[in-house]
Amino acid sequence: MINKAGKGNIMDTDCKHIAFAVNTEGVNDSGFAGSVARLGWEELKDMGAMKLGSVISKKIGDKTYHALVCHSLKNGWGKNQAEVIKQCFDNIDIDDSEEIASIAIGTGFVGMLTGANPREIVCGMCDSKKNIVLYGFSLEAVKQCYEEERGGRDL
Repeated sequence: MINKAGKGNIMDTDCKHIAFAVNTEGVNDSGFAGSVARLGWEELKDMGAMKLGSVISKKIGDKTYHALVCHSLKNGWGKNQAEVIKQCFDNIDIDDSEEIASIAIGTGFVGMLTGANPREIVCGMCDSKKNIVLYGFSLEAVKQCYEEERGGRDL
């Protein structure tokens, strides 16, 4: 569930956990994943093949970064983007009450090139049991997105 909209730079969040997208090929040297790799998770740049829906986590400093394996560079995002994102968030091994800061997954250059649907991705975050603080969307935009994508069903 998305309970808050984050403001400012996600790297400055008060949340102890930060989630972001990575690809099944394990080549994550650009975008936000590339930034996390340069922070101290160098192996993230070339991890080899990873299973769709899985999560890899690493603590760097006082934050734990959660790489959500949610798309393919070759095959794109597929038709079940909301379900894959929900599965990834739900697979993060922390208590459901802890907040997880998330970037606006699918809105960057790689997301656009590989066919991400940010509206479906937001719906998957809303359907997750995790407590998500979403950076890059207002709560009003999240609510509108969910209602439109889910056929008028209220968030």
